[in-house]
Amino acid sequence: MKLLPRVRMRRVAVVVCSLFLACLLALWLAVSSVLRPVAPEGGKRTFVVLEGWTLRDAASALEREGLIRSEKALRLLARVRGGGRGVRAGEYSLSPAMEPGEVLSILTSGRVLTHTVTIPEGLTVAQTAEVLERKDLADKQAFLALFRDHAFLEKHGLPGPTLEGYLYPDTYRFARGLSPERIAETMIRRFWEVVEPLKERARERDLGLRELVTLASVVEKETGKAEERPIIASVFLNRLERGMRLQSDPTVIYGMDEFNGNITRKDLETKTPYNTYRLSGLPPGPIANPGKDALRAVLYPSETDFLYFVSKNDGSHKFSRTLSEHNRAVRRYQLRGGGREGKTS
Repeated sequence: MKLLPRVRMRRVAVVVCSLFLACLLALWLAVSSVLRPVAPEGGKRTFVVLEGWTLRDAASALEREGLIRSEKALRLLARVRGGGRGVRAGEYSLSPAMEPGEVLSILTSGRVLTHTVTIPEGLTVAQTAEVLERKDLADKQAFLALFRDHAFLEKHGLPGPTLEGYLYPDTYRFARGLSPERIAETMIRRFWEVVEPLKERARERDLGLRELVTLASVVEKETGKAEERPIIASVFLNRLERGMRLQSDPTVIYGMDEFNGNITRKDLETKTPYNTYRLSGLPPGPIANPGKDALRAVLYPSETDFLYFVSKNDGSHKFSRTLSEHNRAVRRYQLRGGGREGKTS
């Protein structure tokens, strides 16, 4: 009679164990199901993680786009693996044929796709924003919101009055999904890398950072020929030393609301903060983003007594010491095409 309870207990234990194993099997089947690839033959797609996204945000988007079966399963997998709550912003190459574990590894390791973008010397911030937008790397208006952001300028040690002049022209590799701030910070960091070795020379020439970048930007806009930049810098420095106005067309153009490609006498007579035909000294800030050659040209100008130059319409310039000599050059190279006598550049 005493054996009966033992038999019953064994039977109960067997039932409990069977139920437990059945539950484990069901759980394993359920987990295996959601952790399988969505489509074993699926091709590669691009998937963008935006700045500030959490793993939850990314997992939800992955499920919506059919790259994983279950957002919750991916998050559970991340928890089991012991980390990876955050994901790096950027563009990823993923496929519905990937197992969720592989997708998770790619996202948490930050293996983002990057895109090459070249910012030429002499572009303005607005033109730079257009290049970034064409490359689908930044929204133009969002990028331009940084233009007069004084807190942003102060954070990066820039003397202002705007971001103009401090986005160094170079070739960069950016991931999609980065914020405009991150992109601008990368370009500013490159600016400081170039300018830092030039600071001592700037002090020797009694030029502050803003003055250096402003004059370099004018030199950059005046010529595309590297060998002419030190000569053009000498012209402007000679004029400033004598108290003469710069009379630079690119500064006038920068101060105009719209420019149709033809600068008129009325434009030269319109007083703006950037019209160096009307105002003495440097404009209030840079008019473009200069490269290293233009910056060095201001710090290491040619030794000349030139005060004028005029375009020869072949990309080069004729330099003159006197106004009469300059006006003869203007008549030779410019007046036939409607140029202006007496112009500096």
